[in-house]
Amino acid sequence: MDHFGERVAAEYDSDETGMFSPAVLGPAVEFLAELAGADAALELGIGTGRVALPLSARGVPVHGIDLSEAMLARLRAKPGSERIGVTTGDFARTRVPGEFGLVFLVFNTINNLTTQDEQVDCFRNAARHLPPGGRFVIEVGVPDLQKLPFGETHVPFEFGADHVGIDEYDVVNQGLISHHFWMRDGRWDLDSMPFRYVWPAELDLMARLAGMRLVERWADWDRSPFTSTSGKHVSMWRKESA
Repeated sequence: MDHFGERVAAEYDSDETGMFSPAVLGPAVEFLAELAGADAALELGIGTGRVALPLSARGVPVHGIDLSEAMLARLRAKPGSERIGVTTGDFARTRVPGEFGLVFLVFNTINNLTTQDEQVDCFRNAARHLPPGGRFVIEVGVPDLQKLPFGETHVPFEFGADHVGIDEYDVVNQGLISHHFWMRDGRWDLDSMPFRYVWPAELDLMARLAGMRLVERWADWDRSPFTSTSGKHVSMWRKESA
């Protein structure tokens, strides 16, 4: 199911102080451009091109896969998008022609795959696009269960004048629904997005099943050390020789 329809796509690029800010986006693009080098890169869940466009502007050939036509329409309307190849489809299974030295998936997008089987398929699909020695990079949050009181299922993560965010956990199935209450035109609207949270060690096992092994894991794009208190991680796996 496509949860990134027209309403979400129309507002997706408006977060200039968050994930679109130079302080957040710059280190990610720098990291990926350095890693790609002269190789082509494939983004799984390319969306509106938040990362792909500046990465392409750095001279990296970029192709992307995304299920949402509404998000891709925003990408295609932006300057520089003509240099980026786009395939519409489920990034866990859709195969595009060619080989890429780097496949990447950012900003918790792995969690949009809401079953373990789909997440395993995503790793296998990434590996199919990589040559031996190619790298797969994921940016994703660490499950924040330490904030969940015993027996409770809901944790507020933002409380503002025009946005209230509440995460609803299903700890049995590693399920998470992020509920966003937005003030629009004087009334509150609710957008709810389902996820499957995943542990770092579980991702490493998925990589092993796909013929890849962990190279390194950092707390952020600046390669700061990953610790027990890190809120997210940037992890890189390398495809082993056939």
